[in-house]
Amino acid sequence: MIDASVQTNVRSKPILPLTTTLGPVHIAVTDRAKALAIWQDVVGLDLIEEKGNALHLGAGGKVLIVLETGATQPVVQRTIGLYHVAIHVPRRVDLAQMAVRALQRNVRISPTDHLVSEAIYLWDFDGNGIEITFETPDRGTLGDPDKGETYAVAADGKPHSGREPIDLDGLLAELGPSPVLAARMPSGTRIGHVHVHVGNLNAAMEFYRDVLGFAGFMLIHSFGMGDVGLDYMPHTLAFNVWSGPNAKLPQAGSAGLRWFTIRLPDADSLAALKSRLEKAGAAVDVVGNDLETRDPFGNRIRLELAN
Repeated sequence: MIDASVQTNVRSKPILPLTTTLGPVHIAVTDRAKALAIWQDVVGLDLIEEKGNALHLGAGGKVLIVLETGATQPVVQRTIGLYHVAIHVPRRVDLAQMAVRALQRNVRISPTDHLVSEAIYLWDFDGNGIEITFETPDRGTLGDPDKGETYAVAADGKPHSGREPIDLDGLLAELGPSPVLAARMPSGTRIGHVHVHVGNLNAAMEFYRDVLGFAGFMLIHSFGMGDVGLDYMPHTLAFNVWSGPNAKLPQAGSAGLRWFTIRLPDADSLAALKSRLEKAGAAVDVVGNDLETRDPFGNRIRLELAN
C-alpha cells in the first residue's frame, strides 16, 4: 500500500474522449419474477424487450440494464464482481418517486447524502447492489481523508461526512401537496457509474486510469476505495477492496455482474484503447462487432462504438 502522502498523484486528465459513456450493464439473476419485482416495480425500469433469458430494461426506450435469468445461486459474498450499479435520475423528484415505490412494497432502502449527490441504495433478491442517484455537485466539494481532511465540505464551509442520512421528509416534499405517483423512471435516466470489487487498489487505479484511460480522481486507502471518471464529478467507475485481499471470482452460475459496457464515440478512440490494452498485456477478445476485456481481477468489460 502506497503512502497516503502521494494520494494526489492519482489525479490525471482523461485519455478517453469526454463523450465516452457507459452502456448497458449485464447482471445474472436467479428468478425472472423476483428480479422484475425489484428492477421494474421498485427501481422503475421498463421491460423494453425480452430475448430468450435476457430481460432488457431501461427508460425512455433506452436499454440500461440487461438481466440474464438462469443463475443457480445468489450473489456470493466477499468475491470479485459488482458492488453496485448506479442509475442516475434527472430530477430530485424522480429520486422521491423511487423512494415511494420502495416504501409501498416494504423494500429495505438506505438513503444516503454524499453532499455531491443524494443516493438511495437497495438490493435485488439475489443480492445485486443498486444505487439510485441524483447529482448535486453545487452543494459542495470532496476532500482528501488520507491527508486529514474531512470527506466533504459544504458550499457554506461546513464539514460533511458524505455518509449522512437523507432527510426523507424533505425528499418526499418534492412530490408536492397532491402527489401523482409514477410507476416508472423518466426519459433521461442513465447509467451514471459502476462500482466493482477488486483485489488491489493500486493495480485497479493503474488499469482504469492508465490503460482504459479515465481520469484519476481519488484513491482513499483509509476507505479502501478509489474512483476514476472523465472531466467532472461524480465518478464514472469506482472500485473497492471490501471483499478482502484474497477475493476471487465467484463460481460459475452465481448471480452478479456478467459485464458492464463502455461506449466509445468513434473508431479511432476504440482502436487506441485496444492498443493500450494489448500493450499492457490485458486480454482482448472480439465479440461480434465489439471488444471484451477484463480488469486485473476478472471483472469483464465490453467495449463498443456508440450508435
